[in-house]
Amino acid sequence: MNTQTPAIRIPDSAASNSIYLRVAWRFMPLLFVCYVVAYLDRVNVGFAKLQMLSDLNFSEAMYGFGAGIFFIGYFFFEVPSNLLLHRFGARRWIARIMLTWAVLSAATAWVTTPTMFYVLRFFLGVAEAGFFPGLVLYLTYWFPSHRRGKMIAFLMAGNPVAGIVGGPISGFIMQRLAGHAGLAGWQWLFILEAAPALILAAVIFCFLDDRVKDAKWLPVQDREFIAAEIDAEARTKSHGSVREVFTSLRVWTLCAILFGIVMGSYAVGFWQPTIIKGSGITDAFTIGLLTVVPYLAALISMIVVGRHADRTRERRWHVVLPQCVAAAGFVMCAYAGNNTYIALLGLTLAASGVITALPMFWALPTSFLGGTGAAAGIALINSTGNLAGFVSPALVGWLKTATHSLDSSLFLIAGSLIVSAGLILTRLPARLVNR
Repeated sequence: MNTQTPAIRIPDSAASNSIYLRVAWRFMPLLFVCYVVAYLDRVNVGFAKLQMLSDLNFSEAMYGFGAGIFFIGYFFFEVPSNLLLHRFGARRWIARIMLTWAVLSAATAWVTTPTMFYVLRFFLGVAEAGFFPGLVLYLTYWFPSHRRGKMIAFLMAGNPVAGIVGGPISGFIMQRLAGHAGLAGWQWLFILEAAPALILAAVIFCFLDDRVKDAKWLPVQDREFIAAEIDAEARTKSHGSVREVFTSLRVWTLCAILFGIVMGSYAVGFWQPTIIKGSGITDAFTIGLLTVVPYLAALISMIVVGRHADRTRERRWHVVLPQCVAAAGFVMCAYAGNNTYIALLGLTLAASGVITALPMFWALPTSFLGGTGAAAGIALINSTGNLAGFVSPALVGWLKTATHSLDSSLFLIAGSLIVSAGLILTRLPARLVNR
């Protein structure tokens, strides 16, 4: 009797493209919408700031600390969360994450003291820990490296899209609903923008497939082909233990690189409305409309650069050049003064640069980390790098309170991006990441 395993059918290029396109259409739109909602709930505090500081008598430093303490909770629970996702499956774990962050985000509407603000922001970080690295890890289960860059770029397009739709919506809610049912506009902002996460948690739980083998909507031969490609790539990666990941100099270098990029990302996310207001625009709805411009440019940039990176299979310069563009944009914002046009141009360069650099960065660690090492490594890199989400707003808020200007902070952010770019070129050899 012949007991040999039947050979797996290897489709031609057009057929394999069709298979992966079907996979992408199955769940990428859903993950994209989830990421939009996640980013919106994370940074809507930047819009709420325009009203809540005066209502609650918070200083800029209090706001900056509260906005940033989110990332302390995020940091401590990121690695355990991603390991649990790897063990129990994305469907259950991502649904749990979205449910808990929706409840805590809505609860922010009822803060009355700095301590309440700090505590809720901290636990919001705990609740959301593992969400983004979990999505990145999930993509490694379905797409080989040379196809993953486009998927990560598509996913992270949720960042600028959240800005495009979130700015006008946030401005509208704050301006038009202020005073309804005895609630301020910023309170309605937190309540209404948390609702989509509750709905999406149920959709994720009912719809997502944990692994390729669970995808009953794919023909058996297509499932076998994808699994074979993923397994073949996995054999070329490092599958170290959690301890080995924590002692890897290369992983900690990636943490430092991401830290520099995130310094810029949250400078845009948390302070863009303030920079526009400082240039002479005071109406909340108009500020919301103007934030669309940088995010729209960033959306176009990250899609174009992501496709080019996958086509050329070059990874390092596709991160470095956007970082340099972002640094130039922050410097321009520092010199903008009361000129709205220069401030908007600077914000457009800054947003386009950092938002493009982020998905391009994630092609670096996923090129050589696999298995449990990938689960721990991606989470460690993301959580440590995202500590900049605490440092950036807290430091900017403190410097703004001390100097009554954002200029010194903007120069500092630009410098962190240049240092990060230098680490990529000097510490990550092209042969390691260009796949």
